[in-house]
Amino acid sequence: MCKGLAALPATCLKSAKDIKHKLGFLLQKPDPPQEQKTLEDKEKEKPKVTVVNRVPLAEIEKWKTSFNNLIKNEDGRKAFTSFLQSEYSQENIEFWEACEDFKQTSVDKMNVKAKKIFERYFEADSPSEVNLDSATRELTRKNLERCDASCFEEAQSKIFTLMEKDSYRRFLKSKLFLELSPPLLDNKPCSLEKKGKRHVFDLSQCLPSYA
Repeated sequence: MCKGLAALPATCLKSAKDIKHKLGFLLQKPDPPQEQKTLEDKEKEKPKVTVVNRVPLAEIEKWKTSFNNLIKNEDGRKAFTSFLQSEYSQENIEFWEACEDFKQTSVDKMNVKAKKIFERYFEADSPSEVNLDSATRELTRKNLERCDASCFEEAQSKIFTLMEKDSYRRFLKSKLFLELSPPLLDNKPCSLEKKGKRHVFDLSQCLPSYA
């Protein structure tokens, strides 16, 4: 038999090999309907993306009533921080947050953390130096000697007041905040979702991003 095959013309052998190759390819090719079904199943199995930065309308209204309501709310603080970044004065809110974190620090770690906070926000010519009077700076420096949870209390209070009387008022008139406010709902600057009688805003689409 082998001799018989060898006697066949080369063109016949080539054609036979081509046919064998094509048949093998067709046998290995997945069934199109089954492939489509598999893709659909995979799409269904993909986790749905959930937007977490949703701000209730009632919460935004609270931000207008007092600076304390704004800064104590995580989303409010995020929006306010974004505004301060646009004014290149984010060191104030960063210092306030550092003080809040410091109050929760364990006693054995307070000295190290207090020194880092002082170096970053109090030292002259520091990139994150906050605007404090010399008396408050000196008082805080002395507080480091007996470091406890109240070490930065006076300085934090001064920065809070500064932001409340200055930056907060500008924030309420800023484009960023106005885009979150009810009067501009018709323009739909942000994603709005209605859940029953409750309206929530997608804050993540309203805030500018920073590297």
